[in-house]
Amino acid sequence: MFYRMIVGLIWSLLLSSVAFADNGFKEGGKEVGQGFKKMGKATGTATKKSGKAIGKAFKKSGQATGKAFKEAGKETGKAVKGK
Repeated sequence: MFYRMIVGLIWSLLLSSVAFADNGFKEGGKEVGQGFKKMGKATGTATKKSGKAIGKAFKKSGQATGKAFKEAGKETGKAVKGK
């Protein structure tokens, strides 16, 4: 992820100098920019999906831990009451 950000920064610096170039080079730069835009959207979508999956896993883990503590509390209460 960090590597992509560095590459994107370098490309953006290179493309910023395109303002003084001829039209052919500008058009190529626009195409490269659109490619980065599409890649960014795809990366964002993949990140969002994996984030949701991780969130669901943490939720399930938390629920299981909560149930275990609840059961342990019930057992402790029964032991203290002598049942």
